[in-house]
Amino acid sequence: MKQSAAALRVASDSLALRQHEFFIPVDTRRLAGLGGAVKRAVDILGAGAMLLVLSPVFLVLALLVKRSSAGPVFFVQERLGRNGRPFKFYKFRSMRHDSDDAIHRQFAAMFINGDEDGCRAQNGGKDLFKIEEDPRVTAIGSWMRRTSLDELPQLYNILIGDMTLVGPRPPIAYEIENYQPWHLERLKVTPGLTGLWQVMGRSKVSFDEMVHLDLHYINHWSLALDVEIVLRTVPVVLRGTGGM
Repeated sequence: MKQSAAALRVASDSLALRQHEFFIPVDTRRLAGLGGAVKRAVDILGAGAMLLVLSPVFLVLALLVKRSSAGPVFFVQERLGRNGRPFKFYKFRSMRHDSDDAIHRQFAAMFINGDEDGCRAQNGGKDLFKIEEDPRVTAIGSWMRRTSLDELPQLYNILIGDMTLVGPRPPIAYEIENYQPWHLERLKVTPGLTGLWQVMGRSKVSFDEMVHLDLHYINHWSLALDVEIVLRTVPVVLRGTGGM
């Protein structure tokens, strides 16, 4: 088949468009109807069970956060969910209270726009797509980020339907100011706690590659794929691979 503006290539287990101005919209039909109902039931049962089982861990982390620095235990931020709907997103606070988000805004713009040199320069020459040395982060916060324990409060987001166990990560509103039109396709489904990006590189994957993985997930969703991603997430979290 001849290459064209919409020609597809296989990369990192995802389908990628060579020229994104001519993109193919994602197919969300797999996540509708019975499939969507089953996924939601798994979310409720899974998140509910984990909240109960991990309640002692929540208590310990809350005490550690409270002792680490002044401020609330939870970090609450507006994120964008399915079809761009805003919702309150919860994490254990890993930064000093009332920290300026200018550092993240600048880095996010470079990351999304594919400025690899800029990202590398901000990380001391390392090929990472997250801020490695963030002066806003507390000591306990750094450990929680590395192990992803700061993300546990999102189980509540899952329980009330703002998020799902597996899906694209929810963006901050200012991040989508840098999106290309095809990037917005990832917002057509409910955002998740984990996804293909988390198990296939995390901070070592570029933004375009992350979006390709998200779109591949949406187009090929199945309950078996969700189970596989959750199982692959566990060793990634235990090793702290790519987390910061």
